[in-house]
Amino acid sequence: MPLNVVLVEPEIPQNTGNIARTCAATGSILHLVHPLGFSLDEKYLRRAGLDYWDKVNIVEHTSWFAFCQAYPNANCYYFSTKGRRRYTEVKYSDGDFLIFGPETRGLSAEILSQAPERVLRIPMRPGLRSLNLANSVALVLYEALRQLGFPGLV
Repeated sequence: MPLNVVLVEPEIPQNTGNIARTCAATGSILHLVHPLGFSLDEKYLRRAGLDYWDKVNIVEHTSWFAFCQAYPNANCYYFSTKGRRRYTEVKYSDGDFLIFGPETRGLSAEILSQAPERVLRIPMRPGLRSLNLANSVALVLYEALRQLGFPGLV
């Protein structure tokens, strides 16, 4: 089963385009949780994804609630600077859902409170706000794939 990357209310089209390209390259499913801060037809989104759009499986959800209804038993990890454990301290499994929040505010306290033990962070120097969303997704996704032995990748 492929890994799932979930972007909750993404705001910057270039980040989403880059993440779509990463999902295409890894065979991961990209979930977009509305509202989006851009149109899926936006030229910056398309340019960042290059010619990979037909190679990525994108699933759209009208809201966080709709996503939760669609996958009630999903094995989810939530990524936030508020996480206590590092993203490398868990054992990822096939079909996991890697959930990331909007670029300017991250995942809401409501979402993070659903499973506080599954809120993970990427280590960085104190006093800095966060890494770029596309970079964060790539780091976490490739760690999960590494643990799984890079299934289906050459």
